[in-house]
Amino acid sequence: MLKLDAELNKDLISELKIPLGKLYPKFEEAIEDIKVAEFLISVGDETYKNLIKNELYPNIGIIDNLIQRKNHNHDLIQTDDILEAINPAGTITEDLWETIEQAISLADVNNQLIIVDGEEDLAVLPCIRLAPEETTILYGQPNEGLVLLKVSDVKEKAQELLEGFIKE
Repeated sequence: MLKLDAELNKDLISELKIPLGKLYPKFEEAIEDIKVAEFLISVGDETYKNLIKNELYPNIGIIDNLIQRKNHNHDLIQTDDILEAINPAGTITEDLWETIEQAISLADVNNQLIIVDGEEDLAVLPCIRLAPEETTILYGQPNEGLVLLKVSDVKEKAQELLEGFIKE
């Protein structure tokens, strides 16, 4: 398990708050760029909800049934292919890595949804490391908007960030 230690990793925590891709203040501004994605992964409940509401279906969605730490119950789930992973806040567990890897291998057949018991915020990093180069990843930047990134542009950056975590 990789752990983000708040005391030891203050610089890393600050760096994780910087968007890894293009920031769109409003979801609607990103729709045209989302539509051309070859393979789409969404991380976060609000992002997933907005995609489905706009009839845009990610190959993989990753949610934890929380929006800004408040319970959220999805009535918009658009797949029967649901995987589950355990991932406490501030960590990236082996279970999450393996579940993302499994979802990527299955997503060519059917869209996959990963429901995380814990927190999905850091799932963006293993998604970047595991997903094909042509993948587009979407995630919410709290109180700022939607981030859209191309995996091919940030693979090295994701690896640098992951190296700042503590292995347990």
